[in-house]
Amino acid sequence: MADALKIGIAGLGTVGASLARILQTRANALAVSCGRAITIQAVSARAKGKDRGFDLTGIAWYDDPVEMAEKADIDVFIELMGGAEGAAAVSVRAALKRGLHVVTANKALLAAHGVELAKLAEEKGLLLNYEAAVAGGIPVIKTLRESLTGNHFSRLYGIMNGTCNYILTRMEKEGLSFADCLKEAQRLGYAEADPTFDIEGNDTAHKLSILTTLAFGNQIAADQIYLEGISNISIDDIHAARDLGYRIKLLGVAQKTATGIEQRVHPTMVPLDSVIAQVDGVTNAVAIESDILGELLMVGPGAGGNATASAVLGDVTDIAKSRPGAQQVPVLGRPAHLLEPYAQAEMTRHEGGYFIRLTVVDRTGVFASIATQMANNNISLESIVQHSKTPAAGDQAKTIILVTHATMESAVRTAVAAIKGEGYLLGEPQVIRIERPKTV
Repeated sequence: MADALKIGIAGLGTVGASLARILQTRANALAVSCGRAITIQAVSARAKGKDRGFDLTGIAWYDDPVEMAEKADIDVFIELMGGAEGAAAVSVRAALKRGLHVVTANKALLAAHGVELAKLAEEKGLLLNYEAAVAGGIPVIKTLRESLTGNHFSRLYGIMNGTCNYILTRMEKEGLSFADCLKEAQRLGYAEADPTFDIEGNDTAHKLSILTTLAFGNQIAADQIYLEGISNISIDDIHAARDLGYRIKLLGVAQKTATGIEQRVHPTMVPLDSVIAQVDGVTNAVAIESDILGELLMVGPGAGGNATASAVLGDVTDIAKSRPGAQQVPVLGRPAHLLEPYAQAEMTRHEGGYFIRLTVVDRTGVFASIATQMANNNISLESIVQHSKTPAAGDQAKTIILVTHATMESAVRTAVAAIKGEGYLLGEPQVIRIERPKTV
């Protein structure tokens, strides 16, 4: 049997502690599977005395993760601290420069510095693995980076944030407001005390930027993603979507067009009978469309200690099974120096159409005015429905719901802006894209 693979874990939160427990309790089985033992040689965290459910005996403790990366007797540095900068970025760079393989679950770090770190790893013949950075326990990174080599990808999309999916699921199934569902998500630990990063779509955007690079061979461009969160989704939107045969999900979507690559994160209406519409709670799902395989939908737990630790463990065992001198898989699917500059696609017709909800003063001519503004912007309507409504202010009003055929987003935004200028709109209009998956 080969010499043991010695690892160091930086960050002993939920994921780090789960990983350590798994490595200790399943040490024999892992040694048989990998052909060598995997031993925890060093760890780093904020508080040494905390009981984390695994045995620290014989394991070197470092208060500073950077010092661990530079000095510990290890072969693999595992970064589970999070954050795009600070200790995470400095320690990962230090580990790679020293010649250590790296495993990370840090999507923010990769979104900000992934190309730089990939170049550094590849120059030194090292593995930089990050399966846990996207969609938790779903093996989407390995699928894109290795299993689907040779496929040409046209589109990928998915539910990549469990917090948002949990909130939207509870709103629909229990009729709760966004605010109430967010409070419950925070109580259960699904949402942070400051949930902005999740609910405004930033977390999904970081993950989408990594998948986009793997699928289309471009440099990571997390700052060039159209971004819209779920904080403005109301229970009225949820009910209207259901009445029309749709369910609202926060999707990250990337697709290749004739003019470049389109990346967007936003609430989306998907048909109730589509598979992705059935993905509820904190579960994640990623759909991949390619020329050889066709369509693939991967569904599974997107977060949590064991799910994420399972993905990290898979990365570690891949390193344990690798052999010195063997050709390494490019970190981002192709050699980092061959990644193409990101070319943002020109705006095109959105084939799924749009859902538009307007609350307006109930007076003669409003309905005709709305129809005129749509026609002036060459927007064809699939359906238009109006409901009487009495707002809190007491004025008689109507809610008008429009569903468009395929059209340009610029046309929709121009039409809505013109409607706002007419003076009969109450509150802000709601505009949500509609996606109609082929089979998923």
